[in-house]
Amino acid sequence: MERLRDHLLETGYTVDGVRDRLGDVAASALAREELVPALRATADGDPLGALIRLWWLGVPVEAASLPAVVLESGLVSAEGDTVRADVHLQPWESDGYVVSDRKVRPGDPALRPDHVVGAGGASANLAQLVTRRPADRALDLGTGCGVQVVSLDGRASHVTATDVNPRAIELARLSWRLSGVSGVDARVGSLFEPVADEHYDLIVANPPFVISPGGTLTYRETGAGGDAFCRDLVRETPRHLSPGGQAHFLASWLHVEGEDWRERVGGWLREGGCDAWVVQRDVQDPAEYVELWLRDAAEQGTPGYTGRYDRWLAWFEEHKVEAVGFGWISMRNSGTLDPVVRVEQLTHQVALPVGDYVDGVLDAIAAAHRVRDLPSVRLRTADGLLDERVGLPGAEDPMRIVLRQTTGLRRTREVGTVEAALAGVCDGELALGPLLNVIAELVGDGGAPQTEAIRPLIAEGYFLL
Repeated sequence: MERLRDHLLETGYTVDGVRDRLGDVAASALAREELVPALRATADGDPLGALIRLWWLGVPVEAASLPAVVLESGLVSAEGDTVRADVHLQPWESDGYVVSDRKVRPGDPALRPDHVVGAGGASANLAQLVTRRPADRALDLGTGCGVQVVSLDGRASHVTATDVNPRAIELARLSWRLSGVSGVDARVGSLFEPVADEHYDLIVANPPFVISPGGTLTYRETGAGGDAFCRDLVRETPRHLSPGGQAHFLASWLHVEGEDWRERVGGWLREGGCDAWVVQRDVQDPAEYVELWLRDAAEQGTPGYTGRYDRWLAWFEEHKVEAVGFGWISMRNSGTLDPVVRVEQLTHQVALPVGDYVDGVLDAIAAAHRVRDLPSVRLRTADGLLDERVGLPGAEDPMRIVLRQTTGLRRTREVGTVEAALAGVCDGELALGPLLNVIAELVGDGGAPQTEAIRPLIAEGYFLL
């Protein structure tokens, strides 16, 4: 594996190298699982093109175009004068590599139950969410192909990785060796069973969050009813977090008739004793959801497609499911008897990686919740804040005033005249109460506004303590 890694790097089989070699058109087509533009872009038979065809596109390659280090890697099979990859080997960030089962495409045989999926959009989303703060002990729960461990390399002194699927651990070990990652403590088992009495400074998980009736694919389904697996994951996490430790997960949850999804997910967290932040990034109706995951397993066009689709929809209807939400959950063991849980929806683009500023987001949520004497606090306006005003031409006063963040989560909030004026003068020098009194007199709004009206703006990062 070490010799193969050297060859991959020397040939330019890296994230940037593959992107530059394919070009924008072929790369975009690959994101739609269309291979033809990429096959055309790699038709010259050059060393990098041959690796892309072999490892990424999964098509046969002439054995004569490959060096001995590839042919002897144990990851390919000879078919006459050609060679086919037995695995999917893709470059990852910071010169890392991820080994998984070959990608499944329409017309391929059905997936085996212990299929190990490669790194995709969900893997990237989680890697971008996780705090960049160094950790002594980190846990990757449900490591799969080992991609999160690759992303954590250099940020955690000791890493433990678990998975219920022994084949996942086997392929993850290849990922780590090819990525130059050593010392990972890999264990087989479900949820926290392999680390029952241990504590960690950082826990990450891209769990099998697909909600389906009786699913059998280990990498995405657990067989638990509805969203119970994600609920149990969240509820068990606090007992494994060290003081000040953080956990970052991807998760799905049901939107059930007559129930607010915020209350549903918030209820998972309120008894855990941790500060928590839940963000819904996407919502799909039942039909969209079923079609997505049937495509994921390349079941379109198969004899069982219609029946599987119908049974899945029937299950949603039986349980009064109106939609399925997807997003992220971050938790922090703040050691307080007064934890705060914030649940919100952010479907617009945010600045990436979120991990660069997620600590500040959690700090703001906690500070806004716990500060008691608001009139005496000194605030300053967050950097990169815009004041946008909408009104009729020639009108003296605007119809709407919106504060817009140009960095971080890029939130927007409609505010009143006083809050907008506060954003213009808030520099950390004067206490909030007196400052609001002066602003109220200047704008002629009568009595001073309640300082409590500013608390949500602190929680959302418009003002900093």
